[in-house]
Parts: sequence; structure tokens; C-alpha cells
Amino acid sequence: MTTSRRSLLAAGATGTLALTAGCLDFVLGNGPLEFSSDRVAPTDEALEETGYDEKEVTEETIDRTVELPAGIERDVEASIWTSVYSKQLEYKGQEREGSAFAAVSIPGMEVAGRSVNPLDDMSNEELLAEFLNQIDGGEIRNIQHEESFELPILDEQRETDVFMGESDLAGEPIDIEIKITSFNHEDDLLVLLGTLPKMNTKESANVEVLMESVEHPFDS
Repeated sequence: MTTSRRSLLAAGATGTLALTAGCLDFVLGNGPLEFSSDRVAPTDEALEETGYDEKEVTEETIDRTVELPAGIERDVEASIWTSVYSKQLEYKGQEREGSAFAAVSIPGMEVAGRSVNPLDDMSNEELLAEFLNQIDGGEIRNIQHEESFELPILDEQRETDVFMGESDLAGEPIDIEIKITSFNHEDDLLVLLGTLPKMNTKESANVEVLMESVEHPFDS
């Protein structure tokens, strides 16, 4: 597991805070208010069924500053879990990393009953732009929305969006299919994202298997 710091969150919010023991240091400016998320990940059974391997699991700490009444600024820290998986595909007689899947968990961040997490109101398209770089599968360009449908994930039907883009494999352009869904679960915002060559129709179904199998909190 690796830990790093980012400036991912940049929006501001105002509000009042009750002087409870949990946030007294935050109010006085003696320390940040900390939020943590629980990891989300596909099951081992789904990974074995679809042929995906774990590539990287990280817990990153991000920080931001919120503004309280009277112009007072305080620091907030949040931990984000990212689990990335990949699969080798045969292309022109060679094994190459062709498909990838990522599961991201972002904590709910509320101060005085108000969210200070700008990702809360993002659409799947906006979240795709935010998190596509988590999958190291090369640049994907000319991304366009294709369709939306629902998948049963964590006991509810979740809206899933399909996008199409273009990338390069073995020096040749190929069409890339991208599937993404996002929703709130157990006080965390979850983002599930899969990319695959459009020509490999079986992988499209495999990405859905991974999405449908995720557990949260995931007990590793």
C-alpha cells in the first residue's frame, strides 16, 4: 500500500460547527478534520472467473482547505482507496495488457451537515475525466457517450454509462469501450470504471461481472 498527497479537491464551503470533542482541534486550528473511506473491490471469485489480476491497491491522503464563517480557514484530510486490476489479451500473436478495471472509494465529507466534497455532484462523465488516469492503459481520446443502463450492484440497480473512445495498440488505432458507474454506499462515494478494446465483446460482459461482484466495505 502506498500513501501520497494530492490537491484533488479544490471547491470551498461555509458553515458552522458544534464544539464537540471530535472537531474541537479542527475548530481551534490545532489540526485537520480527518475523513476516511472503506475499500471497495471485486471478489476473488469474480477476478478468477474473468481472468483479471490485481495490479495496484493504494490508499491516498488528499487535503483541502475549507472556509468557515468570518473568513476562518481550516484544513481537511481524506483517505481515498483505489484498487486497479488488469488483464492480458492476445493481439496479433502477442500478449498485451488490453483491459483494466478500477474501483475507487471516496469518503463522504460533511462539515456542519454540508458536503465539502465537490465530487458528490459530478456526473459519470465528469468522474470519468477525473479518474480515467487511474488506469494506466495509455491515452484515450475522442471520448463520446454511447448509452446508459442499470446493473445490480450492492443490492440496488445502479445507472451505468458506456462511452467510446480511441487509443493505440501495437502502434495501430483501436476503439475503446469504457464503462463507469458511481453511487453513494455506506457513507462513501464509489466509482467503478472499466476499459477494454471494443473488438473484444466478451470483455464487456466481464467488466459487468466485476462491477456486480464488488464488496464494500471490502475485507481484504
